[in-house]
Amino acid sequence: MSKKFIAPVHSPALTKTHKLSLAGVAALGAAAIAFTAVPANSQAQTTTTDAAASTTSVAYSQQQIKDVKASVTDQLAGATVKAEVAKKKAADEAAAKKKATEAAAKKKAAEQAAAKKKAEEARKKQAASRSAQRPQVKPVAAKTYPNNLDGWIRQSLDIMKQKGIPGSYHGLHKNIMRESSGNPNAINDWDINAINGIPSKGLLQVIPPTFAAYHVSGTSKNIYDPVANITAAANYAADKYGSIDNVNSAY
Repeated sequence: MSKKFIAPVHSPALTKTHKLSLAGVAALGAAAIAFTAVPANSQAQTTTTDAAASTTSVAYSQQQIKDVKASVTDQLAGATVKAEVAKKKAADEAAAKKKATEAAAKKKAAEQAAAKKKAEEARKKQAASRSAQRPQVKPVAAKTYPNNLDGWIRQSLDIMKQKGIPGSYHGLHKNIMRESSGNPNAINDWDINAINGIPSKGLLQVIPPTFAAYHVSGTSKNIYDPVANITAAANYAADKYGSIDNVNSAY
């Protein structure tokens, strides 16, 4: 293949006009590049701004979550504290109520005890007052009788009076002296009663069957006892003769 040789062409020298034209073209090119660069930069800036905004939005959302969590935590903590305070308050009120109830019960018990004591003291005072107002009754000493014929007759008369048996000191004395001469152990062993096996005995010579039938309660059951013998004989005489005073002979 044959090669063609192109002879170099020599460019003519640039004129001033040419230079100005080139400068203008260069300026226009720079302006175009600059114009083209501005939108690119604006887009980049917009992208950067959007990314920053997105980042800021994300960051703000996380802060909000943290704030919400903190708020919930605070609320729960506050609710717990309030519950504890309410519980303590209720416990304090219950304790105060219990203490007040116990105090009231103690006070009531003390008042009842004081009232009971006061009533007891009043009762004792009234009893003492009645005792002081009541006349002092001196115990009556048991009446005593001398251990002789006079004493036996007087003691028998007192018993006869209690039992409603009539008779006098004179009537008893005269019959005693006639029957036994005042000997409480006297016994008749020769009359019909003795012959029949029931001799007369004692101060007023009473046979055993008569003594047993007319014995006066409260006296001895011994036929030789002076008081028992006189009283039984007076009781028999009252039944048969109206009174021992009416007896002037054997009876």
